[in-house]
Amino acid sequence: MVSKKDIKLISSLKQRKFRDINKSFVVEGKKSISEFLDSKFNLIKLFSIDCSFYTDISNQIQVNSDELKKISFFKNPDDHLAIFEIPKQKPINESILIVALESIRDPGNLGTIIRTCEWFGVNDIICSNDSVDCFNPKVVQSAMGSLSRINITYVDLNSYLKSTELKSIGMTLNGQSLYEKKLSFEKGILIFGNEANGISDRLFSMLNHNLTIPRSLNSDFPESLNLSVSVGVVLGEIKRKTYL
Repeated sequence: MVSKKDIKLISSLKQRKFRDINKSFVVEGKKSISEFLDSKFNLIKLFSIDCSFYTDISNQIQVNSDELKKISFFKNPDDHLAIFEIPKQKPINESILIVALESIRDPGNLGTIIRTCEWFGVNDIICSNDSVDCFNPKVVQSAMGSLSRINITYVDLNSYLKSTELKSIGMTLNGQSLYEKKLSFEKGILIFGNEANGISDRLFSMLNHNLTIPRSLNSDFPESLNLSVSVGVVLGEIKRKTYL
């Protein structure tokens, strides 16, 4: 049975403020929950219609479908909902390529980028402090478990770029062609800007390299690619070049 206290807590975790206060977030669906459990995230409480799916979990509560609908963030909830503890921040590994995101607003974009980065072997994502929270329910949903394995760090990007010796590579609409530029991507910071405005002037002034994904046709349309699509195209090309 779900208590009123549990309902109040879970409802509050829709907001970043209360996720920060409670140091916890919600994961729904048995596949995603299983991946967070496998990644050794600390489980606070698990609500299940079918408790036989997860064994040896003491803090599991049996619920019915009506109770699950009351606490789920989904219109059509899965049979399981879990509250996990937000882990302590890990150090950034600067020995390999890092993806940095400035002022990302769309949770679906961030979730897809997290999945894409894992696919292409990127282990660290740096987000500016004003970017959408990676533990936002929509980010957790669209990342589909990859969030449990990717190290995501929120920083002041301006200060970070000033303090690091890593080369910074920005993706813009007016840079050199990604396909033609001869550049090592073994380590460094690959920067993508805001969905609507791109990389800010302040960050742009600190770039070592400015690259773009060229259009196939000599046209001004479309004006840009979706951000998560751009990340996939760029990382795919970088991966291709490593095999040449």
